[in-house]
Amino acid sequence: SVAFLLVPVVILLIGNKSENIAPIITDMFLYVLITPVIATNVMKVMYLQQDMFLADQAISRVENLTSSEPLPIAENPEKITACDVTFENVSFAYPNAGQNAVDGISFHLPEGKTFALVGQSGGGKTTIAQLIPRFWDVSAGSVTIGGINVKNIAKDNLMNHIAFVFQNTKLFKTSLLENIKYGNPAASDEAVQRAIDLSQSREIIDRLPNGLNTKIGVDGTFLSGGEQQRIVLARAILKDAPIVVLDEATAFADPENEHLIQKALHELRKGKTVLMIAHHLTSVQDADKILVIAQGKIAEEGTHSELIARNGIYNSMWNEYQRTVTWTV
Repeated sequence: SVAFLLVPVVILLIGNKSENIAPIITDMFLYVLITPVIATNVMKVMYLQQDMFLADQAISRVENLTSSEPLPIAENPEKITACDVTFENVSFAYPNAGQNAVDGISFHLPEGKTFALVGQSGGGKTTIAQLIPRFWDVSAGSVTIGGINVKNIAKDNLMNHIAFVFQNTKLFKTSLLENIKYGNPAASDEAVQRAIDLSQSREIIDRLPNGLNTKIGVDGTFLSGGEQQRIVLARAILKDAPIVVLDEATAFADPENEHLIQKALHELRKGKTVLMIAHHLTSVQDADKILVIAQGKIAEEGTHSELIARNGIYNSMWNEYQRTVTWTV
């Protein structure tokens, strides 16, 4: 850096005014030799601290997971026969929380339709989405799929019927092929290739040195957030589950990746029962119904045009979003 070079120059300038220049030259060489060594070790300590912080977070997540009580299993579990989703007066509070994250939510999502959840961060949208695959059990009310309470559905049967894509989904440190086939290990090569094309992931695969056999996180092979989401969408498409839960799948994508992800989402949603959480409101315009969630409750519901005409919360959100897009452009 400039600062690193300035010090030897200053030393030499001082040395020009000194009768004995030998000690000055010695100091300069010591500075040039020792400074990079010290700087390198300081950087190592900084990176080590960062790694320790990430490791501590990972350990905390594992401890939280292992310390959680397993959800009860029904004595005579039932199997899903239809894929409509119903929330009946559902309330839920996280452990040790002072108030409900979801409070008296009721709606019916017909089979093959798309509902979108919108609203401010922390309003309860993600919690609602996580109650469908039974990541948590409700505190009151019921969540049913095809008329069957999710508490009474066999775990494997429930998971096989739901594909979910979250905004922070990560890939495993294994090959791209294994990552894509994670939800459907028995999938054929033709099905994998179709999922890659539908998820707009072909150019990602083609530019990697070993194609589908490339291992993520090994030998400097990393993907951007938007590219990871497209691979995760390929996994969801390949799983071909009848119910799809999308939690802000485009939140961290750059404009180019967002466009490709939206095309992939369009393919993923075809013929499915879909509950999607949207950060970008343009992606919910064609939803069969939009639910505006505020403080754990449904504040408004209707189609895009109906909510705009109502001139309420959604209309304000839409106008603000349009201004944001204009400023971004």
